[in-house]
Amino acid sequence: MKKVKITVMKKVSYDDLIAEYENPIEHACDVEIGDVFIAEGIEKPEGFCTSAWDSLAPFVMALSYGAEDFYDGWMKNKKSAMISCNDGFRPVSFLLETIEE
Repeated sequence: MKKVKITVMKKVSYDDLIAEYENPIEHACDVEIGDVFIAEGIEKPEGFCTSAWDSLAPFVMALSYGAEDFYDGWMKNKKSAMISCNDGFRPVSFLLETIEE
């Protein structure tokens, strides 16, 4: 089974939606652009957001078992995927890459 590198690429915050619809939350997202996590199979990396993991896990698992070329040419690197968490107020984009060892 291959390891998968997860890199935080972009964070967005929709302050208008937050103000109108969200109850105040402390520490809604503690990751920073450039943060890197290493996943081994389906195990969530330590310190990784559970909600974000729910969005990424199927792709991480597929990559760890050797899958590539999702959606027929979507990514330039066939052994990668760009996946966002499911937070509609402050989505985070993660680059998933198979680590070749």
